Amino acid sequence: MDPAARTALYRWAVILMAVGAVLFVATLLGVLQRDGLASADESARNWLLSTRSEVLTAVMIFLAVVFGPIALPIIVLVIILVWGFAAKHAWRPMLLAGGMLTGVVISQIILQIVRRSRPPVELMLFGADHTFSFPSGHVLGACDFLLVGVFLIVSRRTNTRTAVLGFIGAGVGIVLAALSRLYLGYHWFTDALASLSLSLLILGAVIALDTWRTARIPGERITGELSKADAPGD
Repeated sequence: MDPAARTALYRWAVILMAVGAVLFVATLLGVLQRDGLASADESARNWLLSTRSEVLTAVMIFLAVVFGPIALPIIVLVIILVWGFAAKHAWRPMLLAGGMLTGVVISQIILQIVRRSRPPVELMLFGADHTFSFPSGHVLGACDFLLVGVFLIVSRRTNTRTAVLGFIGAGVGIVLAALSRLYLGYHWFTDALASLSLSLLILGAVIALDTWRTARIPGERITGELSKADAPGD
């Protein structure tokens, strides 16, 4: 690729990681000190409580199941296997799996360190959950799957419109996943915000790693059995 394009990818990786780190620290401080961004938790919960209905509850439960700890790993596994066989390489599928696994490990560590309580059990609409809430594993899984997946797909294409539409779609999916967890009464607003910030960190790391591993500029050697040189001698 053009040297400027590769530099831009590295730049975006740094920006995303910086934004993710700053946003996570701001969210964490708000949660620990019970001010700042955490001030929006109660108002967000009260507003969502006022919108509850039977139809909306059914939709939110469906979304919670899709992005849950059973359905989402199965979906990801199927995609990874199909993608790997169809593309005849394992790099991008394994990057997706690695990004999601990293999110799971990080979230479990933070859960045990922060040990934040969930909203009242009586407000939960899909069974009681007495585990810790910060960050939201459902939202983090959705963010990693959608953001990393979209990047790995659109980064191999030169159509800017495809990239824009892809990330808009990912954004819509993330909002729906977060709303489902808040609506059903399992998380606070800042739990979901923390998950998004962690996912930005992971996305930035994936972009940097993928760029380092696969992006080549004119004059650099292209190696590998399935690599295709742009010109003889490359």
